[in-house]
Amino acid sequence: MIKVTIWNEFLQEQRKEEVACIYPKGMHGAIADGIKQEGFEIRFATFQEPEHGLTQETLDNTDVLIYWGHVDHKGFDDAVVDRICDRVHKGMGLVVLHSGHHSKLFRKLMGTSCDLLWREADEKERLWVVDPSHPIVEGIGPYIDLAEEEMYGEHFDIPVPDELIFVSWFEGGEVFRSGCTYRRGQGRIFYFRPGHETYPTYHNKDVQRVIANAVKWTAPVQREKTFYGHHTPLEEIKK
Repeated sequence: MIKVTIWNEFLQEQRKEEVACIYPKGMHGAIADGIKQEGFEIRFATFQEPEHGLTQETLDNTDVLIYWGHVDHKGFDDAVVDRICDRVHKGMGLVVLHSGHHSKLFRKLMGTSCDLLWREADEKERLWVVDPSHPIVEGIGPYIDLAEEEMYGEHFDIPVPDELIFVSWFEGGEVFRSGCTYRRGQGRIFYFRPGHETYPTYHNKDVQRVIANAVKWTAPVQREKTFYGHHTPLEEIKK
């Protein structure tokens, strides 16, 4: 059984009425409900707990850490960052959702963070599957349509991934990376930004499927040696 810890340090869901209406159990609860049918052993950790809920004991008993983060990381303890990075390098899987790329953790693992391109609220989003053979897209069609503008566009100036899983296309006609993987030491990382806190993103069955698949793929148990991935240069993907 894969042991999953869902770590949520985004606190606005507790303070914003419009967010609480969408996620009465919190976003971490919605994610858990979406993936629990896979039989994972799931626990929660929150930012306001001692050691941000991620003690060494908790991480030692975590196969995959799902990190649902926000952009305010001033209170993010460096010792916890080092602890997570050490576990990733030793094989723990990491699934980064929402704006986790701005965090100290992302910067330490990747070496940088990226800027967001804010789009108009009425623009629609389609996530194209780059490599249909990849386990993360099992059960997903050639693309995912999001009912609302749920994905922020992101420039391709963050570190080049090992694999592109999704690219996104929206009405402005620009292409951005929406889902990709990295390897750090013995660990696998999946980075996916499917939406804003005020959209019902984590009730989307395709998004739930992607997260569940990513947990299984990043978990250190029973990993295949096959290296999936589409390595076509970005300019060719755009064409």
